[in-house]
Amino acid sequence: MDKYIAGFLKYIEVEQGCSSHTIRAYRKDLKDFFSFIKKSPLDVEITDIRGFLAHRLRAGMEKTSVSRQLATLRSFFGFLHRDGYTPFNPARLVPSPKKEQRLPRFLSVDEIFELVERPDDIGFIQTRDRAILELLYSSGLRVGELAALRMDSMNLKEGLVKVEGKRKKERIVPVGRSAADALRTYMVERALLKKDTDHLFLNRMGTPLSGRSIRRIVVKYARLTGISGKVGPHILRHTFATHLLHEGADLRVIQELLGHSSLSSTQVYTHLDLRKLIDIYDRSHPLAKRKRGEK
Repeated sequence: MDKYIAGFLKYIEVEQGCSSHTIRAYRKDLKDFFSFIKKSPLDVEITDIRGFLAHRLRAGMEKTSVSRQLATLRSFFGFLHRDGYTPFNPARLVPSPKKEQRLPRFLSVDEIFELVERPDDIGFIQTRDRAILELLYSSGLRVGELAALRMDSMNLKEGLVKVEGKRKKERIVPVGRSAADALRTYMVERALLKKDTDHLFLNRMGTPLSGRSIRRIVVKYARLTGISGKVGPHILRHTFATHLLHEGADLRVIQELLGHSSLSSTQVYTHLDLRKLIDIYDRSHPLAKRKRGEK
């Protein structure tokens, strides 16, 4: 069993360019599955996969997590089938659990402006944090993408940043004027550290910031600003996309900026826009007002 899993993980790393985080998740999913069924990969049947997924659901696992595990099994058994180890892919015939679509949370314009302006523009830490918040909102980057940025990723003269997204796919996204100004201010402070590294965002010791550290920075300023609820880097990404759509940006343009491989991943923002339209209707249309008892 271990040799098949090792071969699969090597395949997705080398051939598909999956990140170390994705590989760890796939390894855990496969370990959970084979610990449950106690069979060789070559003997797995459709009923084994259905039984495993049903067990996970009964144990209280969220449907989104169960669907992710099924996706892992589909990829794994697809790999075995392509290499001739199995006659077919048993996971292909197992349907994904139906799940409720959760609309991503986003911040209002006032909230996002107050958040990005919270750090002062004096000193290394403050200017760095301001640049991070501005860039997350300005360009819609994932936290891992922002952590991986290098000095030569930025072209502030043209207002562009080169990003390496999922599966090492590169894209070029614009940087707003406010974010570019914040980055220039931060780079002056960064140069004073005199550290021999080309990573863009550093800690006070001059070593690269991790994704976890960036999350802590976002949470810190969200709390200082008084924004309620759970706020992390991904909410800034949702806010970026939602505000663009509200201002009339084409959905396919937003797809390219976010680095989504499929338009279906981006279409969730149309539901947010529709909800906004309904709210405007309820506040503005005479009939809607009359139903609420207003005159």
